[in-house]
Amino acid sequence: MGYEIPAWFQIAALSVLVIILIADLLLILKRPHIPSMREATLWVVFYVSLALVFAGVLLWVTGSHDAMGEFVAGWLTEYSLSVDNLFVFVLLMSQFAVPRRYQQEVLMVGIIIALVLRAIFIMLGAVLIENLSWIFYVFGLFLVYTAWRQAFPGKHEDDAQTETGLVRFMRRFFNISDTYDGPKLRTLVGGKKVWTPMILVFVAIGFTDLVFAIDSIPAIFGITQSAFIVFTANLFALMGLRQLYFLLGGLLDRLRYLHYGIAFILAFIGVKLFLHALHVNELPFINGGEHVEWAPEISTWVSLAVIVLSMLVATVASVIAARRDPHVSFAGSPSVADGSGESGAERAASDVAGEHAMPPTVEPPQNDRG
Repeated sequence: MGYEIPAWFQIAALSVLVIILIADLLLILKRPHIPSMREATLWVVFYVSLALVFAGVLLWVTGSHDAMGEFVAGWLTEYSLSVDNLFVFVLLMSQFAVPRRYQQEVLMVGIIIALVLRAIFIMLGAVLIENLSWIFYVFGLFLVYTAWRQAFPGKHEDDAQTETGLVRFMRRFFNISDTYDGPKLRTLVGGKKVWTPMILVFVAIGFTDLVFAIDSIPAIFGITQSAFIVFTANLFALMGLRQLYFLLGGLLDRLRYLHYGIAFILAFIGVKLFLHALHVNELPFINGGEHVEWAPEISTWVSLAVIVLSMLVATVASVIAARRDPHVSFAGSPSVADGSGESGAERAASDVAGEHAMPPTVEPPQNDRG
């Protein structure tokens, strides 16, 4: 890392971003509603523009194109993985029958949980990288394995056919009502305080965030070793996730080849990490503990080009395939063509759940009062 990010800038940037996040949360709490397509689009454009402005400011502060390139590459990687995350959010909202007008609050809580978990993983990853050079071998192999699991989810479907143990535990030992009471976690039923199904939603989303954090943090550390850039890239990727959920909505099932693009990115970064591990090798049983001189260092700009091209090819291929598929609706609502009663987005979500060895189904509440 041939640049230095001033401490004052890190503090100022994180403070501003946290304020924006809190303001976004307060806006939801004050006026819970279903955002229109126009509103969701404007918010997504705002957060994407904010990320690009931040990249320019980072260039101005550090004077390093590498710092800017690492942030953009890291942000795009995390953003693509966040879209993958949306598939599972679609599934959870459907299975738990969350009233649509309260889904913004649920998503925002999920984003906050994700930020806390990823901050913990980032600090842990930074410490490991600082003290254990061989950890790059582990990260590299893990990402290649994750890429294989992304590309061939069918191999892991058997691992994901039941509820999470945590959700089952809560249903067994906590008194949880069958109906929602707005966005409340606790409500009165027959004069007795009980939990609402909203608590199960938060637990399931928290578990989802944990699984995705395990996948995504090694990926971005393959692009940059700056903990500040890693965290801000994650922050920007998650900040627009709530609006992106409503913007894409039923169109998620059109991104049928997205997981191949993500798999290629993860495999590429995994190979890059492994080559970097060879380049800085200190393990005695590899090349006598010496650096492997032939192992190339892949530049940030090559990584950025691979990430952009991978997502572009996956998106274009998905759109072309969707146009040729008569079972996909282009009015924004996926059609149900297989008689299963499951939408295209939900089927896609089940596939993504299988890719991450997560439960594709949960036990939903019996009724919905919202």
